Amino acid sequence: MNWGKVFYIFFTLMSLTTSVAFLFEHSATALFAAASINFISSILKLGVRNLLAAELLAGSLVADLHLLPAFFMFQFGNTASNEDLIKGLVAGAIIANLYTLVVSIVESAKTKEEF
Repeated sequence: MNWGKVFYIFFTLMSLTTSVAFLFEHSATALFAAASINFISSILKLGVRNLLAAELLAGSLVADLHLLPAFFMFQFGNTASNEDLIKGLVAGAIIANLYTLVVSIVESAKTKEEF
């Protein structure tokens, strides 16, 4: 078993689920958790050396560039006027994380691992 792959898929899935949690419970804590976990996921993907490593990192960076501005707008901006934009950015991060998970599944299907 490739433990590196386990860790970066874990953090990608964790970022996805915490981003979805923000859509149900609008709190700075949920958004901070999603952004932090996604940032950790991006850092873990820097060391990945596989067939679709660039696509994995790109998807994670896109999610970072959605979650970080959403967090700062939520925390420091006028939340009432930016609420739709914040939700849209979080939805974009969810789509980017779904893309990353699909690419991870495709990459896993293309590589042969012995058990």
